[in-house]
Amino acid sequence: MDYNLRIPYDKRHLFAEPLDILISGTREETLVQVENIFKDYVKLNHNVNFYIVGDIVAMDFFSNQFLKSFIKICIIDEKTQRNHISIDFEEFFEQTIEFQNPEGIIQKDCWNLFKKIIKTEKTTLVLITEGEEDLLILPLVLEIPVKKGIKNFAFYGQPPITDSKYVIPEGIVIVDVDKMVQEKVKNVISIMEKF
Repeated sequence: MDYNLRIPYDKRHLFAEPLDILISGTREETLVQVENIFKDYVKLNHNVNFYIVGDIVAMDFFSNQFLKSFIKICIIDEKTQRNHISIDFEEFFEQTIEFQNPEGIIQKDCWNLFKKIIKTEKTTLVLITEGEEDLLILPLVLEIPVKKGIKNFAFYGQPPITDSKYVIPEGIVIVDVDKMVQEKVKNVISIMEKF
């Protein structure tokens, strides 16, 4: 993409809604549910890759040996609710890439970055050194290839939302990356302001 994107102020509520399947509950409850879903999925001989966006989701997945084994890319900023947190799983990754992405923005360079990382097939930690990672779920989902024989899932945390059209509980969102979800993401991105 040749330009940066930002959410129009009057459309912020649209970006609070989950992109796909919301597993609601506490961190402990949602992690157990996600593990059970994917243990059944793997029993059916599906090859899966996980793409993680967000520090809390990353910490939870890394605390679970089963879920951790499927992680391909993880995007974090070492902050949660604007407070610094220490993440200690860099050694898991084959490469770590630092990137800057201003708050509330999708930096134009992230598209090529994700494309290159995915092509390398290396497990990669993308560390946001300035700004935040929240919106990067959108370009990541569009850059993840949809291929036969491999199922790709992106995960991010859903904070509780009470000021939206509907009340949305906290939990974890599982994005089953397919052409339909990618079309939905394209529609969401089309609402954003280009600059």
